[in-house]
Amino acid sequence: MSLNSAVSAVPTLLVVWASLVACFVGLLTYRGQLTRYEDDQLFLAENNPDGQRQQNDIVRRVNQVQPFVKLFGGAAGLMTAGIVGIWVADAIRILNF
Repeated sequence: MSLNSAVSAVPTLLVVWASLVACFVGLLTYRGQLTRYEDDQLFLAENNPDGQRQQNDIVRRVNQVQPFVKLFGGAAGLMTAGIVGIWVADAIRILNF
């Protein structure tokens, strides 16, 4: 793949990158909402068996979301590095370093 074709693909890469980042931020927000009152749940769980069940449910959901958070975060990071790399390579080519 030549540098010119890579540079012409940057708008498409930016759309893919924005989608990945949006999914990543959405997952982080969802995980944050799940764990928002987790400390209160832990404190109440000693006196309330229903609190323990709710806490276990929260932990189960967080554990289900965690692999997707890692996947989308890593993909967004790789896309960021790729887009910046293409931009830097094009800048070096234009400046004739």
